[in-house]
Amino acid sequence: MSRIGRAPITVPAGVTVNVGDNNQITVKGPKGELTYKAPASIKVEMDGPVLHISRPDDEAQNRALHGLTRTLIHNMVVGVSEGYTKKLEIVGVGYRAAKEGKRLVLNLGHSHPIYFEETDLVQFDVPDANTIIVKSFDKQVCGQVAADIRSKRPPEPYHGKGVKYSGEHIRRKAGKAGK
Repeated sequence: MSRIGRAPITVPAGVTVNVGDNNQITVKGPKGELTYKAPASIKVEMDGPVLHISRPDDEAQNRALHGLTRTLIHNMVVGVSEGYTKKLEIVGVGYRAAKEGKRLVLNLGHSHPIYFEETDLVQFDVPDANTIIVKSFDKQVCGQVAADIRSKRPPEPYHGKGVKYSGEHIRRKAGKAGK
């Protein structure tokens, strides 16, 4: 049996989980509200402040969905209670980020600035010109927006210039050999 799927999910105080019809799971917390429709074969039960996820048999499809469903629900519970952040670093002369109202402005060596708008799902924090913090209560949205920002100027292997995740290691190349 799946070790991940078997683990119970403890719901913290201030977070409510509602298992509705057709396995529609709604999680509400101080940061926001998320919904997920679990597969019909997976059974989700509330037992006080603890959620248990189970599967009907050991068929390959059900085994795969068991751990996935548990992880997605756990990410929702953590997201609405604590939230998620991704930190990006900008490396390069003249490359910088700024925040103008609810808009993130990136100058990454293109002929034009690049803009990202804040929504109710995602917020940006720019502590300095070379750091961007993406905040969201939805883990998938947080990671996708951070990946979209990084894709505008991914780090290159010769000088390491570009937008990279904090702590990301860039494999460097030697470049041209001299005479």
